Amino acid sequence: MAEEKRITLVNYGKIDPESIQDYIDSGGYKGAEKALGCEPSEIIEEMAKSSLRGRGGAGFSTGLKKKFTSEACTRCEQKYLVCNADEGEPGTFKDRIIMEYDPHRLIEGMIIAAYAIGASKAYIYIRGEYYKSIRRLQKAITDAREKGMLGKNIFGSSFSTDIEIRLGAGSYLCGEELTMLESLEGKRGYPRIKPPFPAEKGLYGFPTLINNVETLATIPTVIEKGADWYTELGTKDSPGTKIFTISGDIKKPGFYELELGLTLRQLIYDFAGGMKEGMELQAVLIGGAAGTFVDESVLDTPMGFDTLKEKGAVLGSGAVMVLGNDKSIPDMTVSILEFFKHESCGKCVPCRVGMSQLVRLISENNDPARNNGGKLDEMVEEAEYMAKTSLCPLGQSPILPLRSLQRYFPDRF
Repeated sequence: MAEEKRITLVNYGKIDPESIQDYIDSGGYKGAEKALGCEPSEIIEEMAKSSLRGRGGAGFSTGLKKKFTSEACTRCEQKYLVCNADEGEPGTFKDRIIMEYDPHRLIEGMIIAAYAIGASKAYIYIRGEYYKSIRRLQKAITDAREKGMLGKNIFGSSFSTDIEIRLGAGSYLCGEELTMLESLEGKRGYPRIKPPFPAEKGLYGFPTLINNVETLATIPTVIEKGADWYTELGTKDSPGTKIFTISGDIKKPGFYELELGLTLRQLIYDFAGGMKEGMELQAVLIGGAAGTFVDESVLDTPMGFDTLKEKGAVLGSGAVMVLGNDKSIPDMTVSILEFFKHESCGKCVPCRVGMSQLVRLISENNDPARNNGGKLDEMVEEAEYMAKTSLCPLGQSPILPLRSLQRYFPDRF
């Protein structure tokens, strides 16, 4: 049986998360100290060499993101780093685990990232309901300042940066990076039109690097142990580890940090204990509401960004929801589409009208008196139009679960 490979969660349950000394004694801040002894370009090069891909869902190269932001404006008086901790994807709670049980690892990762791009100010944009995460992060920031690890001349170097926490007000849409920047600036959480991208014109119009909590918390280990060590884990296209959060009709729901490349079968049956008594696996939703449904034919596909794409699926945030044979897939689809409709900001017509249309169609599908067939095909057609014309990823998201349903579960509709 495969075992967990904890890198980002290496300190989980081993240290007092509210003690900076415990973190230091466990080897904490060595990566940041090493980074500040190198040139920023060397850090960016090492991150690119590691092939670490964003753990928030998109899977974009972390090294390239840093390079673009670093090179965006050599004469700019200000650059920003923003940590996206607005974890609103249903079924996802990996970032909360990091922030509650190892907040200094996130801070260390932010110090390294800020140094690499030359950012003198960093923000953690966190959902306001994460009370324990907020409290522990604030204490960690205060303690790091007192130890000289934040603020002026970190570790006695010429580099200075500081971190500030900003709270979100519960909008799912603010998890999208450009909408999050609007909220950070004190505006209504509406999406921006892009380009320009944050690396060129982000927070307050300055170059801004935006990374997810899990991505930033992985950086210290990559810098400390090196890219060559890191790329030995996982697969060629998806190196390293990923925190999977698994829930639903399984015996041991929870979170597991595993090497990318393991199969869905291993995750469900080896780590999550298999299906609940008397249940058979019907479907798995990978990636949360903005993810994809798959059936048992995908169980032995390696879990990676590119391998899942070949099967019409996405890795996304790493959320895995397992549905037993007593669950209704059309009812699950109703929940997803109603969630998207509720969270739509209404700024653009394709999303505002399209979400209402999708909810109407799924309601007709589930009503025998009004269902004359072909509802799933109609929903996919509507979602494809939305994906091409909506301003932000929310309007572009319904096509993912709907197209996967058309591929794997057309008989349910």
